[in-house]
Amino acid sequence: MTILCVRFQLPPMYEAALPELLGLLEEFTPVVEALPPDAALADLRGAERYFGRSAVELASVVRVRALARYGVDCAIGAGPGPMLARVALRAARPGVTCAVPEDAVAEFLADRPVAALPGVGAATARTLDEYGLDTLGRVAAAPLSTLQRLIGAKAGRELREKASGIDRGRVVPNAVSRSLTTERAFGIDELDPDRHRRALLSAAEEIGARLRAVEKVCRTLTLTVRYADRSATTRSRTLKEPTAHSAALTGAAYGMYEALGLQRARVRALALRAEGLTPAEEASYQLTFDPVDEKARRIEEVADRARARFGPRAVMPGALAA
Repeated sequence: MTILCVRFQLPPMYEAALPELLGLLEEFTPVVEALPPDAALADLRGAERYFGRSAVELASVVRVRALARYGVDCAIGAGPGPMLARVALRAARPGVTCAVPEDAVAEFLADRPVAALPGVGAATARTLDEYGLDTLGRVAAAPLSTLQRLIGAKAGRELREKASGIDRGRVVPNAVSRSLTTERAFGIDELDPDRHRRALLSAAEEIGARLRAVEKVCRTLTLTVRYADRSATTRSRTLKEPTAHSAALTGAAYGMYEALGLQRARVRALALRAEGLTPAEEASYQLTFDPVDEKARRIEEVADRARARFGPRAVMPGALAA
């Protein structure tokens, strides 16, 4: 095992602490890829030779240092490649590293559900399940032509390779964060549209605060509504300009929600995902002389300073919209 996939047990809205935690991995290897909001991949091929220890042994050192320095535990998966390390992470738990044996990759994957593979969505998993291809072992044993007929030529070939344990991925150092996600789950299936909107407001404010904490802006916002029957609806909207402004994100979230035209829908959870992230300093903005907007941005700056000093609960959800 030469690749680690580490998920730090960070509280919500503490993504700004991720760069410091990545420093723990960079003490062993410069080949570290961030997987925001709370995870990372690390290629330890050189570290194994240098320190004379296996990746699993080095994972124990990473865990101890994370606890000692930051009070943060972590779950770790280890494997011969990035994809296999990420699959192992799904079976890991804090305090124990889950490793994919290099000489038994096929056996490790055989009984795992298709959705355990990174990049396999619910729709693909359902399609395969309808034809009895519900485990990676069955997918690996299926004729390539069958998989290609079900999900497409390229996707079928790649899926069969991954299910067979062929991992062509690599760790890309300093990769740009692709997205940030937050979810608001209801205690009971929620019918009230006002409660839906309040959850969206809270989620949009969190996304905005997290973007500003890491000095990023997003170009696209995606809303996912999960219902009581386990189905879901997803909508995306490209923003007028890249932004981390909570008011703009809230407006986009409300617009997508209203466009769904939900009528007494029993909603189990709402999720927002900010995509197309770029450094805030590289983004261009449309000049505005709107005093209300300028005031909102100044309030955001004050709220961000309060969060940085006193923690995420220093500003109550919805306060920026007041």
